[in-house]
Amino acid sequence: MATNQALKNQLANKQDAPKQVSAQNLGLKSLLSTPTMKKKFEQVLAKKAPQFMASLLNLYSGDQSLREAEPMSIISSAMVAASLDLPIDKNLGYAWIVAFYDSKKGCKVAQFQLGYKGYIQLALRSGQYKAMNVIPVHEGELVKWNRLTEEIELDLEAAKSDKVIGYCGYFKLINGFEKSVYWTKDEIEAHRIKHNKMKDKKALNNVWKSDYDAMAMKTVIRNMLGKWGILSIEMQKAVIEDDEDRELKDITDESNEVLDNENIIDMNVQPDGESAKNEKTSILDQGEIVFDDPQ
Repeated sequence: MATNQALKNQLANKQDAPKQVSAQNLGLKSLLSTPTMKKKFEQVLAKKAPQFMASLLNLYSGDQSLREAEPMSIISSAMVAASLDLPIDKNLGYAWIVAFYDSKKGCKVAQFQLGYKGYIQLALRSGQYKAMNVIPVHEGELVKWNRLTEEIELDLEAAKSDKVIGYCGYFKLINGFEKSVYWTKDEIEAHRIKHNKMKDKKALNNVWKSDYDAMAMKTVIRNMLGKWGILSIEMQKAVIEDDEDRELKDITDESNEVLDNENIIDMNVQPDGESAKNEKTSILDQGEIVFDDPQ
């Protein structure tokens, strides 16, 4: 039988132990404040980690839809951008973290999307490209386009209106090889509708709704690079991460295996909102996040 002193010691040890909670019970701010998360971002970004994490919080606080998303999916998406060393400020156009409703999980989740500027940045980092660009083509600017030879002639001073009729991409390699591609607005729309997984295929959502031109230019440059460009290991990784269907695993698990009860988050901060009900729960109780393309 336990003595009174032994019971007192057990209670004291329990009170002194750090609080242990499930990641699903934490808000993003509290989750980023944990030593586990800070260490993860520092391993990837080194001295740039605090600035990146601050930009993530700014993005989160300014986006109502993202604030409704499952926090670990936001962390996982941000980690993808961090591993590619791309800023997540949506106004810059390098990478986006977008939220949408996942019918399988029954809640909103976040997904990483690579912007057209992100593709250009990663291509130029490879050292294989001398120049690269993609632009919208306005009514009156297109003089001639040969679909067979892919030779294009534009007069950028001859625009008749602000109406966009297509998008043109171009790159030139260090070895002199160059390529131009042109997509009409109708071709862009056909591609968007084909890959739109909403019930209403023609409906605009996420970045397509907020910045149609950016997504259209991304479509052009991704197709151009995938068909004609030189893809570095980093670019191949980016393309994989930007694929339409992916699983997001808990990035606090280095082996990507389900954690046991010893691998939980030790909290030195309070969770956002109500206190966690379960004091000792695996961080992966929430399970894997499987979702569709947010096109």
